[in-house]
Amino acid sequence: MRLLPVPACRAAGIVALGCACLLFAPLTARGVDAAPATNGENGPMKAVMAEYRKKLAEYNKAWDAYEKIAAPYWRAVTDRRSRRRTKMANDMRLTTADYVMTQPPIYTGPPKPENPLEPKKKPDIPDVDEFLAQAKAEFGFVPEAPADEVAFKRAYARVAAAKGLERDACVKIYGFESGGNGKYDIQAGREYDPKAKVISTALGYNQLLTTNTVGLLAEAGGEFLAALNEMAAGAEGERKARLEDKIAKLKEMIAFARTVPNEWNAHGRLANTPKGIGVHALNLDVHVGPLLQTRKLTTSVAFAKRKGYSKALTAAELEMMNLTGDGNGYDMLVMPQALREKVPTSNFFQRGGYERNPVAARNNTVAKLIAATDAKMVREAQLQGAKDLAAAFDEIASR
Repeated sequence: MRLLPVPACRAAGIVALGCACLLFAPLTARGVDAAPATNGENGPMKAVMAEYRKKLAEYNKAWDAYEKIAAPYWRAVTDRRSRRRTKMANDMRLTTADYVMTQPPIYTGPPKPENPLEPKKKPDIPDVDEFLAQAKAEFGFVPEAPADEVAFKRAYARVAAAKGLERDACVKIYGFESGGNGKYDIQAGREYDPKAKVISTALGYNQLLTTNTVGLLAEAGGEFLAALNEMAAGAEGERKARLEDKIAKLKEMIAFARTVPNEWNAHGRLANTPKGIGVHALNLDVHVGPLLQTRKLTTSVAFAKRKGYSKALTAAELEMMNLTGDGNGYDMLVMPQALREKVPTSNFFQRGGYERNPVAARNNTVAKLIAATDAKMVREAQLQGAKDLAAAFDEIASR
């Protein structure tokens, strides 16, 4: 949380309505680049660079014009979001005046050209291989893989059911986030193609970002340790030794996560370090992964209850919290249907995530986004991966 916020949780964006984490990604300032120096240019390269400078000038002109409109718009979104939170904290009624009621401007100019003299930059988003490499290098940790995908689904269902999460909601959210067939190591951008370029660090059935993982360790590390200690108490021999080693490494990771204040931005800074990237590999462990992925959802349910929301959350409503952050998601929950039909979805996202997500722009009101989310959930829940997860819940219930 694949789709998003200014929450104290995590979350994520959507891609093809499936990735929770992307919409939370901060916007990298594009800026207006100066034309590069001409040193070393000769022959054919001189003509290539001349064409590049022409395209760069066109881009800069178009972007500057767009930015003069876009920057004030997104400042207004941020300001009104802050005002809403103050009013909600004081039980004050919200109206259309508390939201930006116009749709955000869309950049329609030429794309930013690549400088022929600059080497191709390596993607700055780590993938599963890097999570594993950093976990081993920084903590000596290698996650314990499940025997197969169904085994991980059973472990997830066992934890989720014990925490009071409903089968259908978990299955639908899994379908929405993973594309309906995603494995436990599914990463944002690879929902339909395992070799595709990753688009965020969002990982697993509920698409946790690296920042989510760090934050959850800081907040609920003791709970995770207690669960592993209970497993170890009933284990013997090699399995017991393996669990005890895992507990020791988990303690190190929790201590690392607690070296900063318990705040989203502080967790985000840790998440971008080698240790933070390594910690994210916990989601790939058959014992710890389900605890993390489930905790992400139970945190949202608890948030709504603390706010006095007594209705049972639908899968789509719970996904809004998973997707946009608890604060933004709750804002949508308590919104009257009449407002849902009018309020633009841009009010609940950070600029970078929104601008990189065509689905949020296409489903540009709260009502449309919730409806589109539910429709995708229904479709994806028909795929085999979602059916396997449903069967795992049924198996747990039958016991």
